[in-house]
This record gives sequence, C-alpha cells and structure tokens, in this order.
Amino acid sequence: MEVINKIVEQAKANKQRIVLPEGTEPRTIQAADRALADGVAHIILLGNVDEIMALAKSLDLKHISEAQIIDPQNSMLHEGFSQKLVELRKKKGLTIEEARKLISDPLYFGCMMIKEDLADGQLAGARNSTANVLRPALQIIKTAPGVSCVSGAMILITKAPEYGEKGMLVIGDVAVTPMPDAAQLAQIAICTAGTARAVAHIENPRVAMLSFSTKGSAKHEVVDKVVEATAIAKTLDPTLPIDGELQSDAAIVPSVAQLKAMGSPVAGQANVLVVPSLEVGNIAYKLVQRLGHAQAIGPILQGIARPVNDLSRGCSVDDVYKMIAITANQAIAAKQ
Repeated sequence: MEVINKIVEQAKANKQRIVLPEGTEPRTIQAADRALADGVAHIILLGNVDEIMALAKSLDLKHISEAQIIDPQNSMLHEGFSQKLVELRKKKGLTIEEARKLISDPLYFGCMMIKEDLADGQLAGARNSTANVLRPALQIIKTAPGVSCVSGAMILITKAPEYGEKGMLVIGDVAVTPMPDAAQLAQIAICTAGTARAVAHIENPRVAMLSFSTKGSAKHEVVDKVVEATAIAKTLDPTLPIDGELQSDAAIVPSVAQLKAMGSPVAGQANVLVVPSLEVGNIAYKLVQRLGHAQAIGPILQGIARPVNDLSRGCSVDDVYKMIAITANQAIAAKQ
C-alpha cells in the first residue's frame, strides 16, 4: 500500500528512538525484530532482560540484540526518574515511595524517557488498556500547547479513488473523547489535519466538519456546536481550508456539494473528516472498513506533546510494525 510504504520510508530516512514498554509481549517483540531488521527505528524494549532474550530465542528472532533493552526496576535511571516524577506531581501530593512504584511500571518509565529526551515516542496497548497507556502520558508528557483534549485519528484507505485523497481519508475523533465541546472539537480538527500531514503525507488537508445538516438545512444544538467549532478552528489556523457544518455526502461528493454547499472551499473535495462525537466516529469508520472493505490504519493518538500511541489488544504483528513506523513519523513531525 502506497501510504504505508511512504510512512515506512520516512521512518527509515530519519530513524527515531521508539520505546516499547511491553517488551515481553510476543507480537510486540516480533514487530520490534522486523523493525530492527528493516531499519525503521531505534528500538528500546522495556522489561526483564533475561525474559526478553529467552522469548526472542524461542521465537527465533535474529535482531533483538540490536535493541536497547532496559529493565525499569533495575535501571540506574530509576531513582532519578522517581525524583523527577515527584517534582512533576507535587501538586497532587505524590510521595517518593509512590513515585518509585510508578516508575517501576514500564509505561511510566517509557514516558519519563521521552520527557528526559532519551526517547522520541512510545507504543503500547497489546497488553494494556487505553486508559493505562494514556495515564502516564498525560501525567508526564502532557498535552501539546493549546490542546486540552487527546483524540484519535484513523486513516481509511478505500477502494473509491474519486473521493478524498485518491481514496484516502483521515477521520477523527474515533478513539478517545466521547462528547467534545465546541472548543475541543476545533482542537480535534486542527490535530487531525496535522496527522493527515505528518502520517498520511497529505500535503494539503481539506477539513470537513461533519453533521446531519449542511449549511443550516437543519436546526439543532448539535449542529450549533459544529458551526461554533468550525469558527474556532478557523481562528486557530486561518490558513487551513476548513468548512462546516457539512453532511458527509456534501463533504466528499462534488455533485452533491454543488447542490448543497456551492462556493465552499472544502465541500466535495474534503480529505479530512471531523465527526461531532466519538460515537459517530467509531461507528462510521468501522462501517466503512467492513462494508466498504477499506483498510483502517490506527487509531493514531494526537494532542499529546510527544507521540504516544495505543494498540488494540487484538493487534497483529503487522499492526505493531506499522504503528512503530507511524509513531516515528509523528516524532519526526514534532521536531520540525
């Protein structure tokens, strides 16, 4: 797939340090071995060193010795990270004993590596819930400037090249914030456009703010929220082509756009879709994926100051490999 090839090649061209806290998880270590073999990233595996090496041997992996392998509980970094965490969480009353326990958790240790510029991004979730992956990221790395909510984007590669970016669309939020308010929805729009550029390599994102109404065809407080969010997003990034509220057909079908939203800079040619709620986004992308036989890549977390991504616990080795490359692409963009 062309977009995946671009993502992988971009990662190879500017190798980033990607932390995998679930270093003893079989799919994760197999993907790490493949990423090392292909030169996609500098891999940091967290976990018991003997257990990681024994697992690599049992799976006949040839490249794991090229990874940096750290046991958080026995690392010389442990005490310094614990002290730093106390400093970061002093307003919450965190004690040094509590901090030491948290830093022994690879998810916390990995985020602290990013905070201390010892790593560029983190990927986990094959064994952990989204909440567990996000908690240390928000406590240690925090959200990006001007962003108050984390969201998740999905790249959809469809079999309909006449829509989006030659059949590719980026949709958000599909993973994190259940019911964003207008300000949060505007942030999601800006972040999803950023993901379209950094990961999907869409040079010119065109953002449609979706609703069940197009340009006042229906009246409802949900529609009002989308209209307000569109206005806020335009102030956040006046250079970004963005319009709403638009129904999904008006957003991507030129003939419908001519009837419903003539003169819109986005209608009929949108390649980034922003939905009004997580419920809508999750339902929409899964229907497109299953009924339209589209490839869904993600979710890709956005809004965190440095890249931290969450895997599905049902992920495949290939899914983990792709997300390593995606996390690397995000890390490259964060440095630009």
